[in-house]
Amino acid sequence: MTVHLEKSEQPPHPLRLLARRPRLAVFLAVGLAAAAGWIYLAAMVADMVPAMDMGELGPGMALFNSFNIFAGLSAEARAALAVICLPEGTSTFGMPSSEIWSLSDAALVFVMWVMMALAMMLPSAAPMIASYAELPQPMTGSTGRTAPVVVLALGYLSVWVGYGALATLAQGALTAARMMSPMMSPATLVLAGTTLIAAGIYQFTPAKLACLLRCQRPIPFFMDRRPASYAEVYRLGIVQGLLCLGCCWALMTVMFAVGIMNVIWIAVLGFLMALEKTVHRLWIPRAIGVFLILWGAFVLALSDAGQALLTG
Repeated sequence: MTVHLEKSEQPPHPLRLLARRPRLAVFLAVGLAAAAGWIYLAAMVADMVPAMDMGELGPGMALFNSFNIFAGLSAEARAALAVICLPEGTSTFGMPSSEIWSLSDAALVFVMWVMMALAMMLPSAAPMIASYAELPQPMTGSTGRTAPVVVLALGYLSVWVGYGALATLAQGALTAARMMSPMMSPATLVLAGTTLIAAGIYQFTPAKLACLLRCQRPIPFFMDRRPASYAEVYRLGIVQGLLCLGCCWALMTVMFAVGIMNVIWIAVLGFLMALEKTVHRLWIPRAIGVFLILWGAFVLALSDAGQALLTG
């Protein structure tokens, strides 16, 4: 027996279903954008694995040596092989070719930072973007929902693209000063330790806690500001991005201490930033701060300067 569905009983089109569930649509879109960032970073790591001692990229990255010829070798043997496999002046996908960068080197590093923003920061902003998408009227005078949400997300991302530009300049300067290695990891324990301690201290500042509170509860902020044009929506996204920057810039800067292409810590820090914003418990940022301060103090104690102070 054939059953004929009435027009009203036809299953809804997937796009119409997503339009009725803006939160689901936002999380799917953010997931796709974050996946693009992770695919790019994974491609960089995959290009490095065959010819590099991955341990030079930072804590934990030596795990990837199990996929190349560096597994189980001494530090001296790994250094010798690195010279043979990757002579000075050559480069891999996304890695500068020397301590003094060319414009193409800087451009590749900048793109890497943008991909890191997609992978780390955009997922942490998904609840905020979803909250805006669920407003009855995201933009005054318009019944559309998709375009204003996209514009808001672009405004948010533009702040982190700006951070990526500044981070690229800072990384280039530190590399030229030989405080960071061409492998994008800190060349001195002092730099790593002081960066960790500074990031940990910031976790206790009023600025951090105020920005975190605004990131956790975006609805009152959106209700007080009802944009009437796409330009105003974009500015709203910039303001929300600046609040996120005030909340997370120090944790993002921890990458200078653990190795900028350390994908293990990219994942860990991205998780911690998302955890801070979604679980409303004051002890979480404080616990992260204590951990970073203790870790930084331990790293400084291992440095030549720290040893001199301890033995003096």
